[in-house]
Amino acid sequence: MTSLRPHAGQEGPYEQGAYEPDGAFEAAVEQLADPLNDPLPARHASPWTGAEAGPAGGEVPQTPRTPAQAPADPEGEWYDPEGYQRDWYGQQGPEAGPASATVRGSAVIPGPPPGTSGPVPSAPAPVPGPSEPGPAPVRPAREAGPVLNDETVALRTAGTPDPSRPAGPEDARDADPEPLPTGGRAERRRAAKGRGRRRAEPRRGTETAAGTATPAVPMSRLEARRAARAAKDSPAVVASRVVGEVFITFGVLMLLFVTYQLWWTNVRADQIAGRETNKIQDDWASGERSPGVFEPGKGFAIMHIPKLDVVAPIAEGISKEKVLDRGMVGHYGEGTLKTAMPSAKQGNFAVAGHRNTHGEPFRYINKLKPGDPIVVETQDAYYTYEMTSILPQTSPSNVAVIDEVPPGSGFTGPGRYITLTTCTPEFTSTYRMIVWGKMVDERPRSEGKPDALVG
Repeated sequence: MTSLRPHAGQEGPYEQGAYEPDGAFEAAVEQLADPLNDPLPARHASPWTGAEAGPAGGEVPQTPRTPAQAPADPEGEWYDPEGYQRDWYGQQGPEAGPASATVRGSAVIPGPPPGTSGPVPSAPAPVPGPSEPGPAPVRPAREAGPVLNDETVALRTAGTPDPSRPAGPEDARDADPEPLPTGGRAERRRAAKGRGRRRAEPRRGTETAAGTATPAVPMSRLEARRAARAAKDSPAVVASRVVGEVFITFGVLMLLFVTYQLWWTNVRADQIAGRETNKIQDDWASGERSPGVFEPGKGFAIMHIPKLDVVAPIAEGISKEKVLDRGMVGHYGEGTLKTAMPSAKQGNFAVAGHRNTHGEPFRYINKLKPGDPIVVETQDAYYTYEMTSILPQTSPSNVAVIDEVPPGSGFTGPGRYITLTTCTPEFTSTYRMIVWGKMVDERPRSEGKPDALVG
């Protein structure tokens, strides 16, 4: 805005301009009407309204304006943003037009026409009579360009694009998908505060009606942490999973143990028993082993049960680890359980063997019938027994079954007997099964094998 100017004839630093006639500024100021004293909008003394009121209350002829400066306004009053901007910020550059103008406050004083150098007084316009209607108000038109906010020109809310700056990729990134509020300043402030809060819309990409999928919005750090915690399993799920894994591991171990007991122990015991049988036969052929001399755990005879297809070495003693678990048949020959040898002229030759696992040589002795042969082969002879009776079940502590004349066997006096003992029921060791037999034949090895082994 320009500085204050003194009246004409008053001394001061102000000098009359070359393009300004005497009294022009005072005349322009006196033509301004007071908006507070003039209630009619159409009679404001503003250069942007219709008719202007003179000092005496009569109408002053209005200055004609170009169509570009006077758009039609049905309500008779309007607001010019360009004039508002010029009043507050001054002229921003040379304006195109036939003549220049000087801006003082809110009044515009036209300059001289092109080609002239002196001041040009403005010609008064004809005053219409009382019965003649005045011409329609002519107002300056707005120039084509971006429409600024009517409320404020200097301030702009978040999300409003700047028309003076070209759009770039950061505008598309920073653009708020929410629609701008259409209310007043308070509503826009509330909307601007709400933009900083966490939105409730889903972060995943959605599919529109046209079938195109919108890209997923990246989650914030807090939301990522919440999603990670929600993806973790609860303690109950973890505990149930651990218990399940323990049971599965235990089941696998049990399956492996059962497989070892029922299958692998038989394989290993058969291999050991086979090697021991071959060794006994080799020792007999070479004459290295003397009859009647037997060490605990060492084989000294071979048992044949043709009906069951059993061929097993007989070792001294009933040790589980050294004899029975190695697939061999053990002879009761130690301590209070000592029994007679097959070569004895009188006595009970008692042996024990596994019914299940570890070679299981006595697994099917329950299928023997009276008269079925049981042959014991030694270094000097073959001893053949016939099965006479069976005791399906008895206590493990019933040692009377291996006596010289066992009770319940059907024998009435001393003789040459054989007793087979094993566990029952199958796959348990709760009870004992007993099978008895008596000797029916003794054949030296020089005479060849007995008929039970030949057939």
